[in-house]
Amino acid sequence: MTGETQIRVRYAETDRMGLLHHANYLVYFEQARTDLLRGQGLTYKDMEDQGFFLVITNVEVKFKSPARYDDVLTIRTTVSRTTPVRIEHAYHVSCDGRAVAEGKTTLACVDRAGKLQALPQWFQDSRAAARSAS
Repeated sequence: MTGETQIRVRYAETDRMGLLHHANYLVYFEQARTDLLRGQGLTYKDMEDQGFFLVITNVEVKFKSPARYDDVLTIRTTVSRTTPVRIEHAYHVSCDGRAVAEGKTTLACVDRAGKLQALPQWFQDSRAAARSAS
């Protein structure tokens, strides 16, 4: 499962040098993840309303070249691995064909109390359908 999201770097997201501040890559990754899920007809809200919460357990970012104010970034997001309780995503951020950053996240599914639980069955079914279609 792969999708693309485009985000324009806003002035407030840059540092004094006019470069995208490193912390905002995590915000962009989250936007790309939620867009990917929404593209499958699912939302985080649907999951949370049913008592399933996805929390970050690991994040990695490798910076390749700077992004600047007003750049339009393309974030290609891929679900690289799933288990009954975890989802791993890979990200490739580019601007006009230039590699800007690469990243990875691992999310775990927990209940309202923060206890690890299996992903909802409808989510697992949608992932199985996506795997068989590819």
